[in-house]
Amino acid sequence: MLGDYESGAKMPSRPLLVKMAKHYRRPLVTFYLEYPPKRGERGEDFRTLPIDKQHESAARLDALVRDVFVRQRMVQSILEDAEAADPNQLVGSIGFEVSVPEAARKISQVLQFDLLAFRRRRNIDDAFAYLRKLTEDLGIFVLLIGNLGTHHTALSTEVFRGFALADPVAPFIVINDQDAKVAWSFTLLHELAHIALGRTGVSGVNVEHQVEQRCNDIASEILLPALDLAELIQQVEGGGDLVTLINTFAGNRKLSRPLVAYRLLKSRMISHEQWQQLNTRYAREWDEDKARRKEKAAQAESGPNYYVVRRHRVGQALVDVIRWAMAEGFTTPTKAGRVLGVRPNNVEALVGAN
Repeated sequence: MLGDYESGAKMPSRPLLVKMAKHYRRPLVTFYLEYPPKRGERGEDFRTLPIDKQHESAARLDALVRDVFVRQRMVQSILEDAEAADPNQLVGSIGFEVSVPEAARKISQVLQFDLLAFRRRRNIDDAFAYLRKLTEDLGIFVLLIGNLGTHHTALSTEVFRGFALADPVAPFIVINDQDAKVAWSFTLLHELAHIALGRTGVSGVNVEHQVEQRCNDIASEILLPALDLAELIQQVEGGGDLVTLINTFAGNRKLSRPLVAYRLLKSRMISHEQWQQLNTRYAREWDEDKARRKEKAAQAESGPNYYVVRRHRVGQALVDVIRWAMAEGFTTPTKAGRVLGVRPNNVEALVGAN
């Protein structure tokens, strides 16, 4: 049946076209074009997807990335119109030939990142907030997006973990908030490495791609320097229980356990099989924890304020730019709503929410 529609042997009804437009997340007019529209810019695809996730990636991820590109270009246009389009100092500042320790040192220096200050934060939420603020203060927008507006359209971390748009004027980073919160800081630094390398694209959980390996290595070196890792290596060599050692070590440093396991793999302290077993264990425990939190949220009488949640997802930097742009007449409520991902009549409340 679908082949008949594609070949033109059979004409779809308008109600069917409306359903197709909704399913494929394309404007209705798309289906009246003489030729299929060209695929929009998405940057490089650094992922290695399992077969069962490739279909999920095709429509939903494309829609998400298209949306991010539109929002980014609107912000870029605002900054250019306001003559505030200064080149970002981090974008494309590191060549691929630069060593991992040197790249990590440079990114930390530009960010003014203090590892001890990060670890002293009260919890992982505060630690991420500290790192996010440093990133946004540098002129890089950090958004938390894991679906297309509803939980029914959630994208798993197997499909994408993060996205970096290395534009020199308005660089964007997207973190999949379906991932465990403890992993957000690592993902943010991973995408910052993409920004520093000038490599726009989508990142996944697999590390087969050379660029992904480099960005993983840079991010992990920032959060877990070799000298600190030596302490854990000594404990592992002492014959302690591996799972317990990783749990304690990661928890004390606001790190994700998969990150610590990855560094042990790179240091050849554990085998590839052990690393896979640990990751399988962590994924299972994360799914169980997510299910418990979902059940708890369903039983709660009320949730957090809508505007507070939206502000957290789009980031303070984006809120501040839109508030300023509206006050100075560089954008309209309609365009502001498009950038912030809300309806125009909700913009004023969002940019003024505490």
